[in-house]
Amino acid sequence: MTHRNLVVLTGAGVSAESGVPTFRASDGLWCGHRVEEVATPEGYAADPALVQDFYNQRRRQLAEVHPNAAHLALAELAARWEGDFLLVTQNVDDLHDRAHERVLPAPGFELIHMHGELLKGRCTRSGVVSRWTGDMAAHEPSPDHPDGRIRPHIVWFGEMSLRMDRIDRALSACDLFVSIGTSGNVYPAAGFVQQARHAGARTVEINLEPTLGRSMFDEGVYGPATRTVPEFFAGL
Repeated sequence: MTHRNLVVLTGAGVSAESGVPTFRASDGLWCGHRVEEVATPEGYAADPALVQDFYNQRRRQLAEVHPNAAHLALAELAARWEGDFLLVTQNVDDLHDRAHERVLPAPGFELIHMHGELLKGRCTRSGVVSRWTGDMAAHEPSPDHPDGRIRPHIVWFGEMSLRMDRIDRALSACDLFVSIGTSGNVYPAAGFVQQARHAGARTVEINLEPTLGRSMFDEGVYGPATRTVPEFFAGL
């Protein structure tokens, strides 16, 4: 079967082999902090210095990691894909972006960071998003509004994921949906496979091991992302 409209969802598993630590540990803590402290609007309001320091550390770590074979395989696929290809990532790192800098994507390709990006900041008053590669101070002033501050451009718990209208349109039209390196436990991304199935798409899970949502997929491919992702897409 020839596929034309592809949606790929990636999670922490695609970047793990690059050395990017996952935010949430097995004990539920995010790098030693409670989620409420560093990943909610309330946490930011209560202690902006703690929150800014948390993301400053994550931002600095990006200089120490590089795209792996899974990122590069998706970039190479984007260069040769003849239909529509939407790559949606839950990751806030820039490894997909860097992988795609090495190749020229085909016209039908688009990348969406649905949970935001570490290397961007957002004005708390105007909502203007700008590139931000350095540290942010506890009360970083905004260049876009006299009463605004710059906060991390990260979707915190209780906030809406980004570009959901575009993602919904792509899912309703796709004929192949592939989920890579994500547990499938966090909504709205956890519902993507159901939307794709409703559209009649072939659904594939690529992960280290089967997830709790395995039954929702037509097929599963299991093993390290640096091996399974290049092998799977080379066969399309």
